[in-house]
Amino acid sequence: MKVLVVEDEPGLAEVITRSLEREGFVAEVAKDRATALHKTADHQYDVILLDIMLPGGSGLDVLRQLKHDGMAANVIIISAKDSLDDKLAGLDLGADDYLTKPFHIAELHARVRSVLRRKAFGGAATISVANLMCDPEQRRVTVDGLELPLHRKEFDMLTYFLLNKGRLVSRGSLAEHVWGDHADESADLDFIYSQIKNLRKRLKQAGASVEIQAVYGIGYKLVEA
Repeated sequence: MKVLVVEDEPGLAEVITRSLEREGFVAEVAKDRATALHKTADHQYDVILLDIMLPGGSGLDVLRQLKHDGMAANVIIISAKDSLDDKLAGLDLGADDYLTKPFHIAELHARVRSVLRRKAFGGAATISVANLMCDPEQRRVTVDGLELPLHRKEFDMLTYFLLNKGRLVSRGSLAEHVWGDHADESADLDFIYSQIKNLRKRLKQAGASVEIQAVYGIGYKLVEA
């Protein structure tokens, strides 16, 4: 799962991103309005943590642009401004939740998981396809009830495929979602091939009734076998 932290306080932004990464998320930071607009225009995120008071403008402007462009990211406003008007303005613009500073990191994690369950998982805590079940919160996968051990990136890839079951996933979007900004450091995306190969092998050995099909020159898609 990929999260964008739109926060201009460096210390808080670092605390949030590090805590999210420990929870298994890919986290990126935008420190001002312009950077937030640039990142959301060029990349897709599962959750956006959005401060209202930003250098160069309001976080509400970012939210307006997101909704104007039809982007479906889950947005949680995080702000020291706790007036009812600010809260209502954000919710009216389509924010999914509102968290007032200061907050406990554990509460932030709970809010993130909650909006993901409501939208990405249809309100359920797990994703099931055929005989495979994935619990993103516990980072656990089972096949016919037996646990399937996966490395971190293998789990992240499988979760992304499950959320996009039957849909074509390009190598670029897969790299961006699982590796975040670090994907830009690679001159090509050939490293994805070995990761997919290992994931396919693990699924086959476990007897999973799903498979990851290659679409030549474009990407992959997960289908029921």
